[in-house]
Amino acid sequence: MLGGANGLWGIEVVLKDGRVLKGKKAPVTGMNPFPAATPPDGPGDVPLIEVLDDELRRTFISIYQIAPNGRRPEQAGEVPEKIVLKQRVRRAGPTVKTVGPILHALPFDEFGRRTVTMLTAQGEVKIVQAITEITPTYTKVEGVTHVWDMRMATSSLPPETLATLLKAQCKEDLEGVKRIARFYVQCERYEDASRAIEGYLAAHPNDAEAKTQLAAALAAIKQLGAKRLLGELTLRRASGQHRFVYRMLTQFPTDETSGEAIQAVREMIRQYEVNEKARKQIVEQIEALAKQVTDAATRKRLDPIVREIATELNPNTLDRMAAFRELAEDKTLQPADRLALAISGWLLGSKGANPRLSTALSLVEVRRLIVQYFAAPDQVSRDGLVADSRSQEAATPALVAGLLAHMKPPVPVEPVEEEGMPHEFQVPGSDPASPPVRCLVQLPPEYDPNRRWPAILALHGPGFTPEQQIDWWAGPLVKGGWRAGHASRYGYIVIAPDWTVPHQKQYQYSAREHAAVLDSLRAACQRFSIDTDRVFLSGHSFGGDAAWDIGLAHPDLWAGVIPIAAKADKYCALYWENGALLPFYFVCGELDSSRIVANSRDWDRYLRKGYNTTVVEYLGRGHENFSDEILRLFDWMGRLRRNFSPQKFSVVSMRPWDNFFWWVELRQLPPLAMVAPEDWPPPRGTLPMRTRATVTKTNGLQIQTGAGQMTVWLSPDVLDLTRRFTVTVNGGSVNTGAASLAGDLAVMLEDARTRGDRQHPFWSKLETPTGRVSRN
Repeated sequence: MLGGANGLWGIEVVLKDGRVLKGKKAPVTGMNPFPAATPPDGPGDVPLIEVLDDELRRTFISIYQIAPNGRRPEQAGEVPEKIVLKQRVRRAGPTVKTVGPILHALPFDEFGRRTVTMLTAQGEVKIVQAITEITPTYTKVEGVTHVWDMRMATSSLPPETLATLLKAQCKEDLEGVKRIARFYVQCERYEDASRAIEGYLAAHPNDAEAKTQLAAALAAIKQLGAKRLLGELTLRRASGQHRFVYRMLTQFPTDETSGEAIQAVREMIRQYEVNEKARKQIVEQIEALAKQVTDAATRKRLDPIVREIATELNPNTLDRMAAFRELAEDKTLQPADRLALAISGWLLGSKGANPRLSTALSLVEVRRLIVQYFAAPDQVSRDGLVADSRSQEAATPALVAGLLAHMKPPVPVEPVEEEGMPHEFQVPGSDPASPPVRCLVQLPPEYDPNRRWPAILALHGPGFTPEQQIDWWAGPLVKGGWRAGHASRYGYIVIAPDWTVPHQKQYQYSAREHAAVLDSLRAACQRFSIDTDRVFLSGHSFGGDAAWDIGLAHPDLWAGVIPIAAKADKYCALYWENGALLPFYFVCGELDSSRIVANSRDWDRYLRKGYNTTVVEYLGRGHENFSDEILRLFDWMGRLRRNFSPQKFSVVSMRPWDNFFWWVELRQLPPLAMVAPEDWPPPRGTLPMRTRATVTKTNGLQIQTGAGQMTVWLSPDVLDLTRRFTVTVNGGSVNTGAASLAGDLAVMLEDARTRGDRQHPFWSKLETPTGRVSRN
């Protein structure tokens, strides 16, 4: 398009989850930067880890996570532009071997230089850096006063700084502007490329050769820009931002846009108009059917739910009406039957639609009682509401599960003072002596409580705040009440609890910290419509330490865990097998060396065993927040869902509060296997208690544990409760002669109330002694 050279640069590796990694490939045997020497009389370790280096970062993955035939040469294309800046950098002398906390970094000046202030063991040190290379992927920054080769994502450079540096390094002629435009195109910054060309043409109105050479390129670039805008609108539509998308579609630029893109825009507009027409028609049909009900008492009961549907039916909920839309004009069904289809579909989803009006009205009443149950102040009140519910036709386990899955969050929230601000509430402490935890929740644009939204629970590090975690993920609040960060683009809720105590310097692995995090998650789920199969736990610095530890201690709660600049310590070394079913994505700096060495043993375990673990190491970087990686994090998160009911798991526990895993809850954990954080390290020979659980092919559960008492939580996610099933604990059957375990309304509602997970309520529970208490 602009005369760039073509060529191959490296390889592409396709992973089982669909991600594609690019770079220079090398197999490695381990993550330790200072590995032990290979024995002279042996072959050494087999390389089970693969690393891809794209000159910005190294990405480590297990070879077992690579898709079949997943290695291939990178597809031929333009050789990336490389802008080289002549700078006087240090090649010998004082060398930055470890990057400590960056206290302050000045912006790059027009010559590509800046000063950073770093905290070292000797105190504050000022280091002058200079940009020496800029490519579409990475920018190379080297030390002027110290030897230091650091890489940063070019996308993290301020646009005005990048434009100044490109203009200074490229000639002000036709070839120069073509080079700048080519660079911007490779960065997918099509508006900047267009501006560069248009600016040159405006400055040289009589240059016929430039017009000839650049006109076609400019048209092609604008088509690429339109294609990217269309892709962004497709993303926003999938993220539930329908009003924004429709408004942008009606304003979509058609000049010099390809016919294919224009057709795609028209099709998206048409689909929105079809959906709006369908919404209006459904509302009219439901209201007309309700008017045909002759019984005054029934009409009175129908009015609130009909108004609710008319008010809240939108693109997020239209699919609930699929069964009704199919049969709305079916005259073989009575009007009441068709109305029942609409109401039950609204309450249960289209698959639960039922043409029986008494059932539909009973569903409305049961839902009302469920909401009251969640709000009840004491157990006596809740027991009374359960008794009232049991008299209802719709109070069956399957229907109650459907109601829970489709109802709005039961705990009301106060509106925010200013649009775009996070909601704030207090989570009670884990015990009377613990202070409440302040929790912030940032909602995505066009949040709708009738839709499920993925969530990120973000833990701040030392010297930072929950507000800064929200800004990191969702972007800072700008004038007009909106945030332009990636959590906003992708439609994620961000939960940021103030989980630390004043002046806390490190993560303490304590029950208070676990409770602050887990109780904040439950409180957020009770207040907001969170997709509990898509909750990700993340943290920076010692917040990352907490995310790592809490993720391993409770692997059943998360779709994935993202420790950033984190360090494995204490329980992580003994809990590593708990991560077998839990995806991890670690981000660190090459020169955060103490953490790299400390973490290498655990990373090696995950990667060599084939766990779904990604480790990303930024070249020349230290202990920082790594916003450069955020797009790849969202790509990774978008591919993951929690496995709520694995067929097999094996976990260990060394703290009394690490006692629930998927469908097993443990009590009376053996004291000799328990070690409090303040008593660390444990006595020599101390081993954690292990629990193994398997779902058998014959509709049964087999559990082995060292705990003295346990609760087995049952649901159709785990077993077919309509058939005979067996539960075996430590070799003995424990459900022989038990009362029916097919479903208990009291168990379902209390479980949903306390865990906050309305997508996967447990239907019944089996409490039993295990027959022994042992250390292993």
